[in-house]
Formats: sequence, C-alpha cells, structure tokens
Amino acid sequence: MNITTADLRTLEEKGITPQQLEEQLRMLSEGFPWLKIESAATIGNGISLLSPEGEDNSIRLWDEFLCSGGTVLKMVPASGAASRMFKDIFAFTNGSKEKPHTDFLKTFFDAIQHFAFFPALNAVCMSLYGKSTLTLIEDERYKDVAKALVSPEGLGYGQLPKALLRFHNVIGDSRTALEEHLAEGAQYARTAKGVVNVHFTLSPDHLPIAEKKVEETAKVLEELYGVKYNITYSVQKSSTDTVAADKKNNPYREKGTLFFRPGGHGALIENLNDLDADVIFIKNIDNVVPDLHRAPTIRYKKVIAGTLVGVKKRADEYCRLIKTGEPDDAQIDDMLNFLRGVLCITHDKADDMDRQQKLEYIYGKLNRPFRVAGMVRNEGEPGGGPYLVYNADGTVSPQILESTQINTKNKEAKEMMTKATHFNPVDLVVCTKDWEGNRFNLPDFVDKTTGFISEKSREGVEIKALELPGLWNGAMSDWNTIFIEVPAETFNPVKTVNDLLRPAHQIN
Repeated sequence: MNITTADLRTLEEKGITPQQLEEQLRMLSEGFPWLKIESAATIGNGISLLSPEGEDNSIRLWDEFLCSGGTVLKMVPASGAASRMFKDIFAFTNGSKEKPHTDFLKTFFDAIQHFAFFPALNAVCMSLYGKSTLTLIEDERYKDVAKALVSPEGLGYGQLPKALLRFHNVIGDSRTALEEHLAEGAQYARTAKGVVNVHFTLSPDHLPIAEKKVEETAKVLEELYGVKYNITYSVQKSSTDTVAADKKNNPYREKGTLFFRPGGHGALIENLNDLDADVIFIKNIDNVVPDLHRAPTIRYKKVIAGTLVGVKKRADEYCRLIKTGEPDDAQIDDMLNFLRGVLCITHDKADDMDRQQKLEYIYGKLNRPFRVAGMVRNEGEPGGGPYLVYNADGTVSPQILESTQINTKNKEAKEMMTKATHFNPVDLVVCTKDWEGNRFNLPDFVDKTTGFISEKSREGVEIKALELPGLWNGAMSDWNTIFIEVPAETFNPVKTVNDLLRPAHQIN
C-alpha cells in the first residue's frame, strides 16, 4: 500500500510502525492456519482431577507461600461497555412492540425487584417520570422503564462497564462487580502483611469513574475484611490496535484516515507484561458472586494457586540443576517424566536425543511462563476449551482454543471437538518470572499465527477486523500449562442482565 504522510502521523500517534501495518494487512489478506489437534483434553489426558487430599495439599502450599512473603496480584480484565448485556433491552426500546413479547423480556420485568440495581432504577424512574418502577409497569409503560435503565439520561447501564454495574444485594446496600472482585481478592490473595493487590484494565473513558468508585468503597471493604488494598489500573495500549480492511483487503479509511479497532483481549498481554508479582490471578469481571456463595471459589482459587507454586518450585529446581550442576542420567529421566506426566508435553524424539540435546530441550521448556487453568465440565456454557495441540517444534502440549481456531470442516478435528468434556471459564493463575526471579518478556511467547478475522459492519460498510491472539489462547501459546478440573459452582458469568437472576447471584 502507499503510505501517506497523514498515515505516518496516525501510526506515530498510536505507536505502530509501518512494518507492523503491512504485517496486519498481510494477515487480513492471507488469514490464519488451522491448528493441528492431537485430541481434546480430558480427565487423565491433559486434565487433572485432584483428590480431596491433593486439593488440601495444594491449599497448604498456597498458605505457606503467602506466609513466606510471596507477592501476589489479582488482574481483572474489565474493559468495554456492558452494552451486550442489555442487547435484548435495547432491541425492545428500539422496536415496535410496546409490551414484553419474548420470554427474556417477560422474565426481566416479572423479576425486576430481584435485581440489585432495582432501588437505583426506581429512583431514576421517579426522577424522570414522577412514578415508581412498579407503577410504570402497572401502567404498561415498559419501554419507559427499559429506557430508564439503559439510556444515558437514566442509569446509563448500556454505556457503563460491567465493573460498575450493581450486581448483588448485600444487607442494606448493593455491590458492583468491581467491589465483589475486591472482596474476593481479600479472601484468597492477601499477602502476609494483609495487603491485597488488585489491577483492573479499563477503557480510558471508564477509568475516572472506576477510580471514583474505588475511592468511595475501598475503605469500607478494608474494614470489613481486615485488609489494605493496593489498587492499580491500566488501559489497553493503542499500539495494540489493528487496522481494518475492506472486502478486497485494502485498508479501510474514514474521511481519508486509517481506521483502527482494539485488537481484542489478546492485547492485554502487554498490560500483563507490565505487572510485577510472583503469582498473578486472572479472572473476568463478570464471573463473580456474593460472599454467601463464594466458598467454592475461594477454595479452588487456592487449589490452583497452590498447584502452580508447587510445580513452579520443582521446575525451577530442575533449571537450577541444569545451569549450575551436573544432572545424572536418572535426574534427566526424572525431568523428562516431569515434562510428560505433569506438564503433558510430549516429543516423539526426546528419548533419541543425546545428553546435551536433552538438557537443552528440557531447559527450553521449563524456563517459560507457567499457568494453571481451572477447567469446568461442559454443561452447555459458552467458552473455549482445553486441547492437546501440535506445536511448530514437533511437541504436543496443552492449549486453550476457541472454536474459530479449529477447522470444523475437517472430519477428525470435528470429531475431537465432539469428544471435548470441558470448557475454559477463564480461571487462571500464572507465574511470569524465570527460575532466577527475572520477569519474562511475555510478547516473546505469543504465537502470532493464532489470531482470527471477524467480519463487522461499520456505518453500513462490511469490513474485516483483525483479532490478536487471545490472552489465554495464542498470547499464552508458548507457556507451560496445567489443566485442573474445578466445579461448576466456580463459574457464574453474567453475559445477559437476566443472568443476575440465577441463584448464585441472589442472596435470598
């Protein structure tokens, strides 16, 4: 493409080089290769099911780690507005129907008093219309109630981030998703000094109101849980935006200017790369429950964290032995068995390597970022899944895949998908430091061939959008990964407003 002077200014403002732009356009034109799958990960084949004793041991390791002064941080991706949560409500306000005409809408209005935001909605209805929410419903003014909820003139829930929506009732008050994550962090991620480090990624537009909310509520939660919060924020870097293209793969422009879009949650690998802690939890903003239902979450957060601590310690000892000692044949065999049995990394030619090749192979695999991911039995919930996948170096290792990365037209691949037993609830705990305690440069471990292309409509024009390798998919492709089954009670996402009516989000 011919890059104009104006294009160069746009690129410079975003921190994107002309070479990166050319690479993005090439990917939009050529697409991405399908991943080669060995099998879906299942219990005993890539996914571990810990015994109660094994879980208790992992919890003990986690408690010991915290007592030893280890640093821990909870990262919560919380970017983006909650507009998709209210898709049905928006459709109703913009449609021709005056009364609830779908099961979703009927459920919403019938149970409206059970939402934690009901008192605030009621106050807005009184302000806008001079009538209570229930009176408006009795008068069949359903659209007025819906507009009061989602419009900027009302509560503005269609424009706010999920982090700032009132998710749950508590005695005499309610809590936003942001507050619930602070509460959750206090119950499994407090350091030996009683500090809870929490990091939220937000959009620039939402950052000021999130900071204000924290300022209003953090002190109350600190007193309630006996902790001190250290809360930090970051925004998705503009340098991770991706250019859009038209159907002919030419860069899409608006008023002559190159049009860029956020590159998806995979861009947050840059934000994660800036964080400094021994252990980092990663969990989506909408997967959070009130205190009453949180016991399973707390237990299994400790389980997966303790598993990470134990496995990482062993891997570090192997790396230290390789670099500073002289491992004998038995120790080398033990390392290979650790790769196969614990990390589920296999290589057909590993046993045929000479001594030096084995040590280089083992060290190359062990001295990488680590993650332990909780996996839930597939019961129809959305989400990617755990698989055993072939890598470019000939190894097979555990990976989290989205369906868009799998060639569903391939009979064998499709059959493997049908045998999948678990899905990814985004329940991760990671270590991003090497055996000497130095931070890895996480972009070095991204598989850039694992992005995908989606089709969007922009002001009536069909465009192609480039999604970067997902944060827990391709962005962590070259990490060491352990899958552990966790119970379904730990996964309670809020994808639509009516999900807040599920028992896990109600306190009575």
